[in-house]
Amino acid sequence: MDLKILLPYRIFAEIKNVSNIVAETSEGSFGLLPQRLDCVAALVPCIFMYETDSKTAHYLAVDEGILVKAGSDVLVSVRNAFGGTDLGKLHESVEKEFKKVDDNEKNIRSTMAKIESGFLLNLEKFRKE
Repeated sequence: MDLKILLPYRIFAEIKNVSNIVAETSEGSFGLLPQRLDCVAALVPCIFMYETDSKTAHYLAVDEGILVKAGSDVLVSVRNAFGGTDLGKLHESVEKEFKKVDDNEKNIRSTMAKIESGFLLNLEKFRKE
């Protein structure tokens, strides 16, 4: 299989001769072999594993996204991804990176809520005048 991993701003990796893939959805982990029927899956943040014909396992930390298998081509489009050889260090990196993203999103949501409530209060004052 030919695997291509896309990020919103660039191509993260293009790998040829992939013999199997293991990914995770909200329903659990699943594997892809070359003869599997075409499919689409929504990925959750996980450790994504693929193995090449040389029987070497490679691990990537991926954020949520989508996986599409069409024939021998597998396309993975995710918000963020990074690789590593040591699973322990990769797990720590995932926790730090995704926690940072979650904190940023919470701050943005909080700011937006304050802006919306301020807008509604000003609109109510304007309506009373």
